[in-house]
Amino acid sequence: MSRICELTGKGRQVGHNVSHANNKTKRTFLPNLQNVTLLSESLERSVRLRVSTHGLRSVEHNGGLDNWLLKTSDEKLSLKARRLKREIAKKATAAA
Repeated sequence: MSRICELTGKGRQVGHNVSHANNKTKRTFLPNLQNVTLLSESLERSVRLRVSTHGLRSVEHNGGLDNWLLKTSDEKLSLKARRLKREIAKKATAAA
């Protein structure tokens, strides 16, 4: 399983461990990913996603999963999230 957030696209970063003697060795910084179940209000069902904690805060800040998906560009989203966004948009146009 890849270490990439399904909502924000945040992934692994590469950097250095720096010792007191200023020796540099390669290391990776992994995102803090959590398996969460988010509720989609328009689809009236829950969705399981692997999301970074930063992405989870962004979703809460924007008022839920539906609002956040509709505001976010498709390039950042995973395939699963893009399918969800398409379903939500279809449901919104049918209701309007």
